[in-house]
Amino acid sequence: MSTPACGGLDPLAGLSSLDDPVRQRLYQYIASCDDPVARDDAAAAAGISRTLAAYHLDKLAEAGILSVSYARPAGRSGPGAGRPAKRYERTRNELSVSVPPRNYGLLADLLVTAMDADGDGTVRTAVWSAARRAGRITASKHGILEALREHGYEPAVTDDGDIELRNCPFDRLAREHTETVCGLNLQLIQGMLEGIDAPPQRAALTPCERRCCVTVRAPGRIGRHR
Repeated sequence: MSTPACGGLDPLAGLSSLDDPVRQRLYQYIASCDDPVARDDAAAAAGISRTLAAYHLDKLAEAGILSVSYARPAGRSGPGAGRPAKRYERTRNELSVSVPPRNYGLLADLLVTAMDADGDGTVRTAVWSAARRAGRITASKHGILEALREHGYEPAVTDDGDIELRNCPFDRLAREHTETVCGLNLQLIQGMLEGIDAPPQRAALTPCERRCCVTVRAPGRIGRHR
C-alpha cells in the first residue's frame, strides 16, 4: 500500500502522525523556517507549552517527518554555556503513499537520465518546452501563487515583493541531476509568468540549500540580487 521512503521509514505511519492539529501547526511553522528551530520558538509559534511542544516534536522526529540537530544559542560557547539544545527542521526524506502501489519516481529517474544523456539536446528541449507550456496553462487558470502552490513549491512573498520557493518538488532528482532539474524548474516557472502576461525574466536561478533554485523577482527587480 505504501511506497518505501528513504531510511526504511513507514510512510503510512509517518503521514498519520500529522493527523493532529497541534502537530500540523508545529510542522507548518518549522517548514516555513530556513534554519533549524528551537523548542521554545516552535512552542510560541504553535501557542502551546514548551513541554507539550517537545513531546509532539519528538514524535514527528520519530516518524521521520522532522530531523533533529543540537546547537547552543548564538553567541554562547565554551564552559558555562550549557548543554546544546535540540533543534528541528523538515527532513529531506520523502514520504508518499499510493493504493495500489505506484512508482512514478522511477519514471522521473528514467526521463531525467535520458535528458542528461541527450547529446544533441532534442530530449531536453522537448521536456523544457512541455514544462513551459504546462506552467502557462496552470497560471492562466489560477494565478501564479496558486499555480506554485499546486505544483508543491510552497511560495512565500518577501518584504521586497519577491516570491521565494521554500520547497523543490523534485528535490531528490535535483540533488542528483542539478543542472537538468533546475533548468526544468526555471522553464516551468517562466511559463507560469507568461501565463499571467508577466515578463518570464522575473524568474531567475538563485541556488539555495534546502529551497527551490528559482526566485520570482518582484516587478521592477528583474536582474537584481540581494
